[in-house]
Amino acid sequence: MDSTEPAAEIAIDLSPTIKVYKDGKVERLKGNDIVPASFDPKTNVHSKDIVYSPENNLCARLYIPNQRQNQNQNQKLPVLVYFHGGGFCIETAFSPTYHNYLNTLVSEATVIAVSVDYRRAPENPVPCAHEDSWTALKWVASHVNGEGPEDWLNRSADFQRVFCSGDSAGANIAHHMGMRHGREILDGVNVIGIVLIHPYFLGREAVGNETADAKKRDWVAGLWRLTCPSSSSGCDDPWINPVVAGSDLASLGCARMLVFVAENDFLRSRGWFYYDKLKESGWRGNVQIVESKGEQHVFHLINPTCENAVAMLERTASFLNHQEKA
Repeated sequence: MDSTEPAAEIAIDLSPTIKVYKDGKVERLKGNDIVPASFDPKTNVHSKDIVYSPENNLCARLYIPNQRQNQNQNQKLPVLVYFHGGGFCIETAFSPTYHNYLNTLVSEATVIAVSVDYRRAPENPVPCAHEDSWTALKWVASHVNGEGPEDWLNRSADFQRVFCSGDSAGANIAHHMGMRHGREILDGVNVIGIVLIHPYFLGREAVGNETADAKKRDWVAGLWRLTCPSSSSGCDDPWINPVVAGSDLASLGCARMLVFVAENDFLRSRGWFYYDKLKESGWRGNVQIVESKGEQHVFHLINPTCENAVAMLERTASFLNHQEKA
């Protein structure tokens, strides 16, 4: 007698990223590996995990260069708040992909980084990730007077040089953090700049190269429906379309913006569209865009030692260390 249970029936199949079954089970097909915080001798960077939201049991991973690298032991360092990608539904701040990237960037730029983990969809739909990320930013801001819970930030952070960044869905979050900071300024925090890497933005009307691959466009739209099922406006929801009618890009709460796009990325044209709309919005800051020729989405994480990835890292580090106001 065969006692094998029948295979669970799939409700939503968004391979190779995620599957959701009719019984409610969620199967993440990638981004599940994690590595511990540590001292990385290759980059000379220390990291540790802290709890920033006890209510939701959420952590961030902090990174700091070995202070022996600094000629001035009392030198305050810029702060980078980083949001990982993964379509709002996969990956974590503790994956080897992001751990290695942040170690390398912190070493190259000599900054303190706070890599934010957030609740993921579909169990916690958008905008949960954005709310968690704002909570993390407020936690960072709680150290402004040197009396916060984390000594690395109390001792070494320069809160007049704060940056937000992220890739893909994390870039989407970084944009929204800039918008919220423009509305609800965090006391004592100067968000100088934002770096958006291959930002995950969409829109109901196709732009540029989005028209060339209808199958890919449908897949990406399906991923958005999975992560924000309550949205009545679909791909024109303001959480995924930052330039939809009524958005106020002019109130973006930073002085400088750097956008990276990749030539062969489905999201390339949407990144350029965002860049153009931000320039036209009346925002008084300075925005730059860099396109990596011949590359795919988040190639710099997949192949971090390739020439274009190294160039991206150097450009990002330069942006984080440029102290002139735009």
